[in-house]
Amino acid sequence: MKITSARVIVTCPGRNFVTLKIETDQGVYGIGDATLNGREKAVVSYLEDHVVPCLIGMDPRNSEDIWQYLYRGAYWRRGPVTMRAIAAVDVALWDIKAKMAGMPLYQLLGGRSRDGVMVYGHANGGDIAETVDAVGAYIDMGYKAIRAQTGVPGVKDAYGVGRGKLYYEPADAALPSLTGWDTRKALNYVPKLFEKLRETYGFDHHLLHDGHHRYSPTEAAQLGKALEPYSLFWLEDVTPAENQEAFKLIRQHTTTPLAVGEIFNTIWDAKDLIQNQLIDYIRATIVGAGGLTHLRRIADLASLYQIRTGCHGATDLSPVTMGTALHFDTWVPNFGIQEYMRHTAETDAVFPHDYRFDRGMLYCGEAPGHGVDIDEQLAAKYPYKPAYLPVARLEDGTMWNW
Repeated sequence: MKITSARVIVTCPGRNFVTLKIETDQGVYGIGDATLNGREKAVVSYLEDHVVPCLIGMDPRNSEDIWQYLYRGAYWRRGPVTMRAIAAVDVALWDIKAKMAGMPLYQLLGGRSRDGVMVYGHANGGDIAETVDAVGAYIDMGYKAIRAQTGVPGVKDAYGVGRGKLYYEPADAALPSLTGWDTRKALNYVPKLFEKLRETYGFDHHLLHDGHHRYSPTEAAQLGKALEPYSLFWLEDVTPAENQEAFKLIRQHTTTPLAVGEIFNTIWDAKDLIQNQLIDYIRATIVGAGGLTHLRRIADLASLYQIRTGCHGATDLSPVTMGTALHFDTWVPNFGIQEYMRHTAETDAVFPHDYRFDRGMLYCGEAPGHGVDIDEQLAAKYPYKPAYLPVARLEDGTMWNW
C-alpha cells in the first residue's frame, strides 16, 4: 500500500480551514486538519513545499515511522506550523488505517472507555446580566458544563465576548483589530459574575472561566482564591505558561482547578506542569500537538499524575479535528471534558460528519475512520479570506497578551 497523492484544500465557509487529503493506490483516502488561525498560508506552504513531496510512495500504515520522519527528520523542530502539518498527516493516516480495518477510529485506539463525551459550551454577554441569561440558554439546551465570560466595565472588547451567541469567530479583520485590557477591573468584576451565576442556578452545573493568559502569577492566584466559593470546574490559561514554574505560586494559594495547554505543541511544553502536578487538566489539541500519535503520549504522561484531558475545541479547529477528538475522548482513560464551539451550518455542510450532540454530550459515530469527510466542490465555493486574531493593549498603550 502506497501514498499516491496528498493535496491541501483551503476553504472559508465563515472562517478559514486548512485540510490535507491523502490518497492511496488502494482507493482509500484520509483527511486531516492543519488549520492555524491567522497563519493559514504558513502551514499551507510548509505542507506543500516540505511535507507532501516526502509522503509520495510511503506506506500509510506506518504512521508511527512517518510521524518520527516528519518530526526527527526536520532539524528545526516543534512550533505551531510544523506540528500542525505533522498533525494533518497523522490524522489522515489514522483515518486511512481505521477505514482499512473497517472500524471506527476509537476501536483502533483501544475501544470505548465511556459511552459519550461531556462537553462545555461558551456563554458570554456584554455584562453580568447578559452572561447569566446566556448560561441559562445553554442549560436549557442540555449542557452540563458552561464556560462563562463577561464584558468588563471600562474594558474595550473584553476577551470571550463574541458577536453571536453560538458562533464566535475572533479572527475578524484583514489586519489585527485592537482590544483593551485592565487586570484590576477584571479581578474586581469576574468574581461577581460567578456569585450571580451560583445564586441564580445553584451548583448543579459545571462552570468554567478562561483567563486567556492575561494575569501575572500573583494576580492569577488572587483570582483563583476569589473564585473558590463558586466551585469552578476549572480556571483556564490564567497566566502565560512559557514560565511553567509560575504555576507553583498559583498552586500554593488556591485550590481552584487549573487548566492549560491549548497553544502547546509538544509533550515538552507540558512536561514540568504535569510532573510537578501544577495543573489539573491538559488542554493540548490533536491539531496543535502533532496528531493522535503524540497527543496519546501526552495523555499517558498526564494519567500518571491524575491529570485529565480537556482538549481545546473552539471553531478555529475544523470538524475534522472535532470528530477525531471525540474518538480520542471516547477511548482515553483519563478523560476530563471536551470544549465544543458549534460550527456554522455552512461549515457543517462542507465537512459532513457523523458525530452528534445530545443533552450535554457528544457522541462519535460508528463509520470506519474518524467519521468526517470534505465536500470539495462545496469547499471551492468558499475561497480563502485573510483574517487575523486581535491584539490587546492596556489603557496606557502597553502591548498585552490577547
